[in-house]
Amino acid sequence: MIFHLLSRLSVKVPSVVYRAALIMKPQVVFVLGGPGAGKGTQCARIVENYSYTHLSAGDLLRAERSREGSEFGQLIDSYIKDGKIVPVEITINLLRKAMEETMEMDEKKFRFLIDGFPRNEDNLQGWTTVMEGKANVKFVLFFDCTSEVCIDRCLERGKSSGRTDDNRASLEKRIQTYLQSTRPIISLYEKQGKVRTVDASRGVDEVFDHVKAILDKEG
Repeated sequence: MIFHLLSRLSVKVPSVVYRAALIMKPQVVFVLGGPGAGKGTQCARIVENYSYTHLSAGDLLRAERSREGSEFGQLIDSYIKDGKIVPVEITINLLRKAMEETMEMDEKKFRFLIDGFPRNEDNLQGWTTVMEGKANVKFVLFFDCTSEVCIDRCLERGKSSGRTDDNRASLEKRIQTYLQSTRPIISLYEKQGKVRTVDASRGVDEVFDHVKAILDKEG
């Protein structure tokens, strides 16, 4: 973590700075919304304009699966080949490792956008078990738009994305999974006053204007 980096420096670190490093926790924003809601597009813009690092659970799993010498790669591969969900502990530990490595490289990079997570109750329970006291979830950035808008966007994206799941039948199933599994997680955070909702049905620039207003207010 950061204090390991600081301890290796030859210069004397002021005690206040050192204590701050010891207690520094990743500041996390969960980014949720249906398929095609624009999460990835908006995360890219946030990274360009704010000091956030974008982490995608799916991207991390795919990278770990193909990384030579990975302790989890073979296990991840077997789960994916069998059509099973990768154990949540692996996903969360990959997220934790990515956050720690980012903060070790640059102590100013302690803000993270975690895209598409937690997707369900199992994800949330796993996060609580592994990350309780180790990270601070600031709020959920919720990109809200109708199922039909999501489907239309994904079908349009599918014309050039090459993604096999960007077809209407798959999308309708993904939407149902989102409504049944992820939407209750958003509702749970809403009860805690931790959801910032964005009308994602508008154009990209309009949506980002709303996102900027939220981030500027939250600090």
